[in-house]
Amino acid sequence: MTHILLVNAQKLNHKVAQELKKQKLVEPTAWAPFVKTAHAKDRLPDTQDWWYNRSAAILRSIAKLGPVGTEKLRTKYGSSKNRGHKPSKFYPASGNIIRKILQQLEKSALVKQTEKSNNKGRILTPKGKSFLDKIAVQVHKESRKEEKA
Repeated sequence: MTHILLVNAQKLNHKVAQELKKQKLVEPTAWAPFVKTAHAKDRLPDTQDWWYNRSAAILRSIAKLGPVGTEKLRTKYGSSKNRGHKPSKFYPASGNIIRKILQQLEKSALVKQTEKSNNKGRILTPKGKSFLDKIAVQVHKESRKEEKA
C-alpha cells in the first residue's frame, strides 16, 4: 500500500481503469450508459469509460480507508445539488452503482467482505494489493522518466 500513496492519484486511477477494462475484471451493466452517477448531478457522465474510472477510484479508496462499506463510499462520491435560488444541499452518490462495482470487484477476487471489531466492510485481498502495487510502481517509474526528460 505504500506505493499507492507515493504516486499521483489521477494517474494511478487512469492506469488502474485501463487495466480493469483490459483484463475484463469489471464490466458496465446494461443500464450504465443511461444513468447519472448521483441525484445531485444534472447530466450523464461525459466519458464512455466512466464505469471503469469509478471502479478504479473505489478500489483505491478501499486500499486507503480499510474496511469500507457502501454508505461511506456514497458519502465520498456524493456532491452538492444546485437547487436554483434555494441553498445547495448535499446528496450522496448512487448506491446501486457502488454496490454493483463492489460486487464485481469481489467476483474478480480483488476485494472481500470483512468484519473487524465494530467495522464491517470490504478490504483488499492479497491479489488486489499486488494488482494495485504493480500499477503504482509502473506509474511511479513513468513519472520519474518524465521528471528526467
